[in-house]
Amino acid sequence: MTSALPALAIPGQRLGPIASYSAGPGTHVQNANIYASIAGPVVLDPAQPSSKVKSTLSVSRSINRQPTPSSDATKTATPKPKYNTLPAVESVVLARVTRVQKRQATVSILVVLDDSASASNAQLLNPAQTTSDNDNIASILTSAANPENHSNSDELRFQALIRKEDVRAVEKDRVVMDEMFRVGDIVRGTVISLGDQSFYYITTARNDLGVVMARSEAGNMMFPVSWKEMRDPATGAAELRKVARPF
Repeated sequence: MTSALPALAIPGQRLGPIASYSAGPGTHVQNANIYASIAGPVVLDPAQPSSKVKSTLSVSRSINRQPTPSSDATKTATPKPKYNTLPAVESVVLARVTRVQKRQATVSILVVLDDSASASNAQLLNPAQTTSDNDNIASILTSAANPENHSNSDELRFQALIRKEDVRAVEKDRVVMDEMFRVGDIVRGTVISLGDQSFYYITTARNDLGVVMARSEAGNMMFPVSWKEMRDPATGAAELRKVARPF
């Protein structure tokens, strides 16, 4: 008889035998058993009744996802997590630009959104639908866009790089980083690599990715007027940016 699965797992914890389950994300196999590779809720993805494929055990990075501890709840739909605790490949993130160099821009990740861009857009449009303090996107962006709040707190956040070749999908050789981003800009991007121990790698090479909030040289919040330009409503001055498609 298969023992009940734990609701939460810690790295190295035994979850079940490979004779009964298949190993999914966040797990590894050792000595014919499946073990947790990361900490998080245990998720059971049941197999179809007509299929001979075994149910899949995985450990989620999400703090909001509700685990399915046993096969008794196989017919209960597991809600998709809105926000993740750690960046993963294909995660959509909001980040603040902290440094711009000739070949790359350094950003500090503020929020890790759901890997579904459409879900992220919906949450940004209606932040009242969020479910935790960290999910209040409006307050996070408002605070992050304020130059007075740019402090050493960036050192405590995940750091990432946007390389020159990952800024745009076309005309990559014509990208000038100073014309794409400025320090303090809020950028929406997608994680393309977990990188090394210091930096993740992010791309903005999609129409819906790029700068979503920026202040002009005069200190006023700008609004987008095209895919490559934002304008200061007070002074009328335009500045170049790699602009994310407006909602």
